[in-house]
Amino acid sequence: MRHRNKTVKLGRTAEHRNALLANQACSLIEHGRIKTTLAKAKAVRPIAEKMVTLAKRGGLHARRTALAMLHNNSTRTTLAVGKLFTEIGPRSATRNGGYTRIIKLGPRPSDSAPMAYIEWVDIAVVEEIKAEPEAKKSTTKTTKAKPAPAAEAAEDKPKRAAKAKKEE
Repeated sequence: MRHRNKTVKLGRTAEHRNALLANQACSLIEHGRIKTTLAKAKAVRPIAEKMVTLAKRGGLHARRTALAMLHNNSTRTTLAVGKLFTEIGPRSATRNGGYTRIIKLGPRPSDSAPMAYIEWVDIAVVEEIKAEPEAKKSTTKTTKAKPAPAAEAAEDKPKRAAKAKKEE
């Protein structure tokens, strides 16, 4: 029986699982939304929510705890924690939990693993601005008469000679 066994193992060792979840949480902070398998999204959710709680608390100790949770291994992590404490934490100040949402997408084509988006609930909706279609070009074709390649080369030689004389 699995009484009080909360950890989802994801078929990995503890070190590998912790690194994976820290990287996913860091990516979620950086990008605002990540696409992953449903099981990984459900495993990342508690970590991300704890990170936001730390950001809401603020202070040096909370910042260092957040760095430790993300394995403080690169400038990427430091930038993510900075974004967490300056943007995401204050944005979620009035909310009492439930900072993330999981949107199910359906099976992945290659192996039928259930896929999902995990994203911040209060993120501003970013709509892709589609480029306006260009004005239709006329259907009649106009062609310009191009000089023969030999003629172009013959025209180029006097210009080059003139430039060389000016430089001297």
